[in-house]
Amino acid sequence: MKQIPEAQVRSTEQQQQVPAPVNEELALVAIQSKYLLKDTTQAQVFLYVDAFKGKNPISVADFVKLYNLNYVIYSDYGTRERLGYGNVKLDSTNVSRMGDKIVISYDLKSPNRDYGVLLSEISQTGTLKKVLNDLTIRFKKLAVNQTYGVYVGNSSQPLQRHYVNTNEQVTIKKAVGGADQLHVYYYNHDFEPAGSPMNIAPKNVSKSLEVDSTFTINANQPLQFSKEGLYNIFADTTQSEGLGILVVNERFPKITRPQLLLGPLLYMSTNNEINEIKKAEDYKKALDKYWLTLMNGNAPLAQQSIRSFYGRVEEANQLFTTYKEGWKTDKGMIYIILGPPDKVQRSKDREVWTYDHKGNAQNVNFTFNRRNNQFVDDHYELVRYAEYQPIWYPVVEAWRNGSIR
Repeated sequence: MKQIPEAQVRSTEQQQQVPAPVNEELALVAIQSKYLLKDTTQAQVFLYVDAFKGKNPISVADFVKLYNLNYVIYSDYGTRERLGYGNVKLDSTNVSRMGDKIVISYDLKSPNRDYGVLLSEISQTGTLKKVLNDLTIRFKKLAVNQTYGVYVGNSSQPLQRHYVNTNEQVTIKKAVGGADQLHVYYYNHDFEPAGSPMNIAPKNVSKSLEVDSTFTINANQPLQFSKEGLYNIFADTTQSEGLGILVVNERFPKITRPQLLLGPLLYMSTNNEINEIKKAEDYKKALDKYWLTLMNGNAPLAQQSIRSFYGRVEEANQLFTTYKEGWKTDKGMIYIILGPPDKVQRSKDREVWTYDHKGNAQNVNFTFNRRNNQFVDDHYELVRYAEYQPIWYPVVEAWRNGSIR
C-alpha cells in the first residue's frame, strides 16, 4: 500500500512523524507497506521502515535488538472486531536492508474473510515509543498485482513503489514461485496532470488508451525496460486489472530535464506564463527568467524557491507515482502546493487529508476516493469543490512571491 511516509506526513498508518534524530537518538521516521498473496490462506507482508540512529540509517543488527513487532487484523476501519493477532520475532531471517530502508517481511494467516485491515505496530524495547501502519488486504483477490512482486537486482524483497528506472534490472516474481509466462502491454502515453481542485465541471469521457505494443516475458527471469512508458503485466489476459509498472528516466524521482521542469509549474502559473516558456527556444533560460521575474530579480530567493518547489515535486513522485508520475496525481498536486497534511484519516476506499490552517481557513479537508483502475489498486481521485478557491489561491501566491521555504 503506497501512502505518505511520515518524513512528510503525520498519520497513524503508513507513517508517523517523530522529532528529528539527534546524536544517537533512535527514530522511526516512516513506514510504508505492501502484501503479496501466496494463496487464499496465506499472505506475505512487507514493511519498509525509515529508521535512524542519530543521523544515520540504523543497522539491521541494531534494529533487531531494539524493536518489537506486533499485529492485529481488524474486520474493517473503525471497528474493534479482531480477525487475528500475533507477535513477529525479528531476526536476520526476516529483517533486511533495501537502500536506506529496513525491510521486515512476515507471513500472515488469512482469516476466512474477503477483506481485512492489518495494523502493524513497531515499538522500541523498554519505552512507550511506537509507530503504527495500517494496510488493507483483500485476502481472496488473487489478481496479478496481489500475487506478483517487482524485484530489483538481487533483492529478496519486492519494490513498494510502482516505478522502475530505465537503468534498473528487474525480475517479476510470484509470491510462491513458478516460472509462468506473463503478457505485457506497453503504452507510450503522456498522461494529463491533475486538474484544479476548484474545477467541478464534469470530466470529459476519456478515450480508451491505445496499446502501442505487446510482448511476453517469463517470471523469475531478469529483464530491463529500456523504453520509458507504462507497462501493464498480466498472468491471464482475461483479467481486467494488471500489474502496472511506470518506467521512468534514470534521474526520477528527481526532475532535471528543462522540458520536464515545466510540467509541475502548471499548478502555480497562468496559461500565458506556461505558453511563453513553451514558445522559447531555450527552455532553461525561459525557466530562469520565469522564476527571476516572480521574485523581482532576487536571484538567491529564486534559487531557494526553485529548490523548495522541485523538492516537493520529487517527494510527490516518490510518494504518489501510480500509472503516472506522482506530481500529476491529485494527491501529488495537493502535496506540492500545500505540503504534507497535518492529519490523514483512512477508510476502506477513502482518505481525508486535514490541514490545520491553510490560506484563509482552518481545518481544511481534502477527500480522495479510491477508483477502479486497470494498472494499479491505489488510484485516488480528489473530490473537488469551488469553495477551495480562498484556500488555494493565497498559497499559490505565497509560492509566487517566494514566501514558502
